[in-house]
Amino acid sequence: MRSVEKYFDAGQVLSDITLDIEDGELVSVVGVSGCGKTTLLRIIGGLEQATSGQVLVYGEQVTRASRKTGFVFQDHRLLPWLTVEANIKLALDRKMPNQDTVVRQNLELVQLQDFGEKYPGQLSGGMAQRVSIARALANNPRVLLLDEPFGALDAMTRIHMQEALREIWKKERTTMILITHDIEEAIFLGERVVVLSSRPGRIKQIVDIPKECHQSRTGRIFHEIRDQIYSVFFKGEDFAAD
Repeated sequence: MRSVEKYFDAGQVLSDITLDIEDGELVSVVGVSGCGKTTLLRIIGGLEQATSGQVLVYGEQVTRASRKTGFVFQDHRLLPWLTVEANIKLALDRKMPNQDTVVRQNLELVQLQDFGEKYPGQLSGGMAQRVSIARALANNPRVLLLDEPFGALDAMTRIHMQEALREIWKKERTTMILITHDIEEAIFLGERVVVLSSRPGRIKQIVDIPKECHQSRTGRIFHEIRDQIYSVFFKGEDFAAD
């Protein structure tokens, strides 16, 4: 991202976002509601156009949505009248060979290989969200964008899904950008955490996350990093004015 800014009729949403993300990295982005996190993700994915600046993915400027970028949203967006397998297959490029094999491999990746013939209504919330991750990965995207993917889940399911996503990332090494309000989730999953200011969103700080934080949420280092991000998160913010 190079000097990305975004304006809507109601005013400026993003201000001078410049950021490099490495191939195969998992980066978390946190910020208060309304700071432009989702707008930034949509610009990276080509669903929105920046007012100024540019986004490059492997050297190519992003001008529109592409199957090379996968999306996972807060709601799973599965079609209820299609089976799990059919939902995944629907998202595939029609020219992709061996589609049944691709579907099966991605269901195995999210440990739902025995649920291909089930319908979304027969799945728990966490299982449905795992299907949405399998669907997003089925086209072998270069970048996976996750917009509050676990926000609608209960606390325990959310923890299990965080651990599942971490394992998927370790296996696939797909470049992932995660938007979240949950600072502990951001630390547990991200190699780096990008902290955005309140609107217009700008980068306040980028925090490198030690490997120890991906192994335990209860250790001293995890809590030190969490406290550091909290202090950055709230510094200079006037929430009463929001």
